[in-house]
Amino acid sequence: DELGFGFLFAQAHHPAMRHAAPVRRELATRTVFNVLGPLTNPAGARALVLGVYSPELARTLADALVQLEVTRAYVVHGAGGIDELSPCGPNLVCEVQDGRVREYELDPVELGVERRDPAELRGGDPQTNAAALRAVLGGADGGHRSAVILNAAGGIAAAGHAESLPEGIARAREAIDSGLAAARLAELVEFSRA
Repeated sequence: DELGFGFLFAQAHHPAMRHAAPVRRELATRTVFNVLGPLTNPAGARALVLGVYSPELARTLADALVQLEVTRAYVVHGAGGIDELSPCGPNLVCEVQDGRVREYELDPVELGVERRDPAELRGGDPQTNAAALRAVLGGADGGHRSAVILNAAGGIAAAGHAESLPEGIARAREAIDSGLAAARLAELVEFSRA
């Protein structure tokens, strides 16, 4: 409540996922639980961005979100086969709004986001990834910034803080460039240490 957002580890708050976790670890591959987890969210989220590992799943999950009475959502499959919006090429998007699904291809260039090479998105160990996030929030340009802006735009629009993805992109850029996003991260870090 203090920060206005949070992270809940599924295994700690979802009894079924707690029992599935050991099996998922042993299989070490994508399973039906990658799909069921977001659909059975115990928090009852009504606005979300849901990444899928297969383009064939996007429409099916979007239709399921309509049945679950989700207010607004973006079900996305990114260029290069990733389960988030990608600045590396066209993305498949199934937008859920007002009980309907609109499916389309989204090229980040059309939204003013520079096309990036997949190598620019590579992560690393937790320390490397944390440093990359701090660099993005500190104003660094590059693939990570483009990916953060695209995906933040989806969350901003889904939550109703922007009417569209282009407006969400503008708000995400503003949050980063003004230092607000870095300040929020610092608040989260401080809160987690308390």
